[in-house]
Amino acid sequence: MARVTRFAPSPTGPLHLGHAYAALVAAERGDRFLLRIEDIDTPRCKPEWEAAIYDDLAWLGLRWEQPVMRQSARLPAYETTVARLSQMGLTYHCTCTRGDIKAALSAPQEGTPVIGPDGPVYPGTCRNKGLREGAIRLDMAKAMKLLGEIQFTETGTRPGTYTQTAAQLVETVGDIVLARRDIGTSYHIAVVVDDAAQGITEVTRGEDLFEATAIHVVLQRLLGLPTPAYHHHRLIRDDHGKRLAKRDDARALAKYRAEGATPQDIRRMIGL
Repeated sequence: MARVTRFAPSPTGPLHLGHAYAALVAAERGDRFLLRIEDIDTPRCKPEWEAAIYDDLAWLGLRWEQPVMRQSARLPAYETTVARLSQMGLTYHCTCTRGDIKAALSAPQEGTPVIGPDGPVYPGTCRNKGLREGAIRLDMAKAMKLLGEIQFTETGTRPGTYTQTAAQLVETVGDIVLARRDIGTSYHIAVVVDDAAQGITEVTRGEDLFEATAIHVVLQRLLGLPTPAYHHHRLIRDDHGKRLAKRDDARALAKYRAEGATPQDIRRMIGL
């Protein structure tokens, strides 16, 4: 069976050395290489940054299948997916702000907050309020009563087969947001729905997203979608060991190009 991989950048700034590494790893591990533009955060996404993504990847020598999937065109698919989970009785509305959550977790009786893939694990303040507006959260305890446990295969920096139980997911992940109030979806829903739609067989991404994999497998299992293999690769860091971010314009591919660097120079810089 052909291995299908993808690179899924957000057009919110210039691609840097870390993006180059991620794209090249994905392309080299796949028999088919797909590109997806993750632009659901519309206020931060700009057409010029999307155009720059295509230019930078082509300069690196990468070729991808057409058409390119753009998340901003797929909002109805995400909304349908969230509605399906709601019909299964697995969601609830939440009006808590970040400040509300921080205050609830700082209460003396709560103890030390558990930090999950999305930050402090939500304490369930709105779980039984029966609200009809706000963000939509997954009731992890209810979801895991259906699943029992989840499992996925990792081929990257921590190879092996990983299993997580209901108790582990409730405690360390909690009731994650499925749909934000402003855009009607979330990264977790969009990435799971899109990976299935594109037939991705191996998800390649940075090791900083390893902990989020359990969330995606839970959603795949609930929705009856296939679970791909996962390949979490090392991150490209600056001289102080900090992961590169889009604000690191000094390491932008466009800047290296303007200074006369070649794609081979970029590969050498990132250890490929």
